[in-house]
This record gives sequence, C-alpha cells and structure tokens, in this order.
Amino acid sequence: MEGMLALMIPIAAIVLGIGAGMLAIWVDYRKKREFFQLHHAERMAAIEKGIEVPPLPPEFFANYRKQRTPEDALRHGLLWLFVGIAVTVALFSIHTDDFPWEWGLVPTAAGIATLLYYAISRRAARESAVTGPGAPSANS
Repeated sequence: MEGMLALMIPIAAIVLGIGAGMLAIWVDYRKKREFFQLHHAERMAAIEKGIEVPPLPPEFFANYRKQRTPEDALRHGLLWLFVGIAVTVALFSIHTDDFPWEWGLVPTAAGIATLLYYAISRRAARESAVTGPGAPSANS
C-alpha cells in the first residue's frame, strides 16, 4: 500500500500540473471569446442604428506577457548563485569521500552565467543609449 502511495504522488503532481496549465489556457480562451461576442453584438447594434464603432484596439491582440528586464536577470542570477553555493556547502559538509559535492556547482554555474548575461545586457543597453538607435556603431 505504501508503495502505491509513493507512485501516486508524482503521477498526481504531473496530472494536476498539466491540468492547471490546460485550465489557464481554457479560461483565457473563454475570456477572449466572450469579449469578441460582446464586441460583435455591440458592432451589430451600432450598424443597425447607423453609428460607426471603432475597431478593436491593437493592444487587445498583443501578448501581455511581462517583458524581461536586465534586473530580472540580476535577480535570477543572484538566486541561482546563492542556491548553488548553499548546495555545494551542504554537500561538502557531509564529509564523505563518495558523496559528489560537485553537483552544487551546476546551479552556481547557472547563476554566474545569468549574472554575466546581466552585465553584458546592461553594457549593451548603456552603449546603445549613448550612441542612439540610428548612430553608426564602433565596429562599422
């Protein structure tokens, strides 16, 4: 019985995770469908009265996902760096020769890579702000 419960936990997590994603997609679809239906009904009523209704704004069709900023890269980089350091120290503190403490270097490397991305993107943004969008670059 305990073995069956141990197998059901990851199965339930996977099913519920996929189900939550599917529910989010379905709710977004319903919201957009109802909005289009209301807009269509409004447009048809306006046409019957002879009133011109403006078209849907282009922002409605835009993707409202948050654009990532360099500050997001800084936050994620510091998070992964400190998680990697903590895991490395925790695994190293076990003091067994056969325990691979090097696995803590994986999140540390991810954090360092993200911090490098932050530094490079900040430098590129600073240079493009100084030279301007239409100015020739130093390489040309």
